[in-house]
Amino acid sequence: MLITAGDGKCDHSLRAAAADFIQVREPGLTVRDLARCVRDLVTSDGPRILVNDRADVAIACRAAGVHLRDHSVSPRVIRRIAPSGFIITVACHDGDAVLRAAAEGADYAVLAPVFAPLSKPASRPPLGLARLREIAASAKIPVIALGGITTGNEHLCVEAGAAGVAGITLFRRP
Repeated sequence: MLITAGDGKCDHSLRAAAADFIQVREPGLTVRDLARCVRDLVTSDGPRILVNDRADVAIACRAAGVHLRDHSVSPRVIRRIAPSGFIITVACHDGDAVLRAAAEGADYAVLAPVFAPLSKPASRPPLGLARLREIAASAKIPVIALGGITTGNEHLCVEAGAAGVAGITLFRRP
């Protein structure tokens, strides 16, 4: 999974070929510009597009799904209006949030931060690999590791039970 920079621009310079999903997280864009960005990224042969916390834009632009911030609307609510196969990921910061996301119908839990973030100041202490291992083992949905992910530690996350990794810095072109 790849997460866009969120700097108010639709960034097409990220190594999208390396990602299964691209999460468009651009809070600085108007809804019209966000929709244009998402439409430009949605293709039949590229990574699947998830829109950050805007299920309406994701559905209207035929994106693959939505990524919900913690304390956002329940995935259960979105399931009522979303097309079949619509993917819902949820930001989680502890084991209870992962269990709740699964119970509410999420497809994936994005667990963060596993390590200290590289693209922004840390707002929470890193969970670490041992906690990732515990949470992934008890999860009923796949857990994606986020926060401080590098080419040097991504394999450690998968070895600890993560179904995959997400990041910004990891996918930036040098």
